[in-house]
Amino acid sequence: MSAEPDLPGRENRLSSTSVLIAGGGTAGHVIPGISIAQALVSRGFTSENIHFVGALRGIEARIVPEAGFEITLLPGRGIQRRISLQNVKSIAGIISAVFKAFGVIRRRRPAVVLGLGGFASAACSLAAVICRTPLIIAEQNARAGAVNRLFGRFAKACAVPFEGVDLPRTVVTGNPVRNQIIEAAENGDPATAREELSVPLGRTLILVFAGSLGSRRINEAIYGAVSQWRDRSDLAIYHVVGARDWDDRPQLDSGALHYTAVRYEDRMDVAFTAADLAVCRAGGTTVAELAVMGLPGILVPLPIATRDHQRFNAMELVGSGGAVCVSDDDFSADRLVAEVEGVLGRLAEMASAVGSTARPDAADRVAQLMIENLR
Repeated sequence: MSAEPDLPGRENRLSSTSVLIAGGGTAGHVIPGISIAQALVSRGFTSENIHFVGALRGIEARIVPEAGFEITLLPGRGIQRRISLQNVKSIAGIISAVFKAFGVIRRRRPAVVLGLGGFASAACSLAAVICRTPLIIAEQNARAGAVNRLFGRFAKACAVPFEGVDLPRTVVTGNPVRNQIIEAAENGDPATAREELSVPLGRTLILVFAGSLGSRRINEAIYGAVSQWRDRSDLAIYHVVGARDWDDRPQLDSGALHYTAVRYEDRMDVAFTAADLAVCRAGGTTVAELAVMGLPGILVPLPIATRDHQRFNAMELVGSGGAVCVSDDDFSADRLVAEVEGVLGRLAEMASAVGSTARPDAADRVAQLMIENLR
C-alpha cells in the first residue's frame, strides 16, 4: 500500500483531524491500536486528536495513557455466550456504554473511527454507523470475532492479518506490533540480549511464555522436559511462568541444563532477540511478533479461544514452514521433547520461513487505510 503523496497543506490538515480508536479488553486488541496511533502521529496527526475508547475493566485503562494518548472508559462488560444472570447486568451496562459512545463521537466529531474488536468497539462502532462516521475495522486474528463480524458489514474496509479472514471488503495489512519489537528485529543483538537475561552464549535458547497469567498445560510440560534435559549442556530454557502458577512452581534440579524461571517478563523484545525457538500460545499479536522477529515456534493454541482462532493463526506460520502446531490436549513433556528434537537441526531454515510471513509495516498500512477513508 503506497503512502498518500505529499500535497500542499496535507500536514496541517492531518494535524487538525480528529480520529477515534475503539476497543480493548486484552493486550491483543490494545497493542495494535497503540501501534496504529503511533503510525498516525508519524504521518502528521497530533496525539491530542487521537482519542481511544475502551472498557473500564480492560488493560487499556492503564497502557493507553502510558503510551501518551487520552482514553474514555466505558462502563459495563460484554455478553457471555451462555444464559446467566450476569447478562442482565451486562445489558444495562451496554446501554449506558452506547449512550456514552454517542457522546464521545458528537463531542469529538472524528473524521474516522477504527474498531479493534471487543466490548468498547461494539458501542463506538454502533455510534459511528448511526452518526454516519466512516468506520474501519481492524481484525487481529485469522477468524474474526463477533463484534468485527457484526460491524464489518458497515465498514468502509476491514484490515486483516492474513488472506481468507471472514470479513467483507478486506485489505491484508498484517497485524500491527509494538515499535520495540520492530526495533529489536532490525537492530537487536542476540549476545547483548542474552547477557541482559543472564543466559550463556553457545546454547540453543528456548523461550517459553503464555501471557501474563501463563498456561498450566505449557508450564507442566516444561517442568517435565527440564527433568528429561538435565544432562543437556547445549540447551537453555527461559521460562516465563506467569502469575497464576508462580507460587506453585516446583523446585527443579536442572543439572547441566541452564534453566531460568521468571514470573513475568516485560522485556519481550529482549527475550525474542535472545531466543532461538519459542514455545507459546498462538494469539494474533504473538504470531505477528514471532514473524517480525523471525523466531520459529512450537505453538500450542488456546483450546477455548473463540472460533478456534488461535489454531487458524498458528496454521499461517505452520504453512510457511516456520512453526509446528500441537493441540493443547496432546501437549506433554514427552511431546515437547520430541518436537524440540525434531526442529533443532533446522532452526535457521525455519527462521527464514517464519520471517517471510512478516509485515512489519502493518501499523502504517492501517493508518493509510484510515487516511484514505477520512470524512
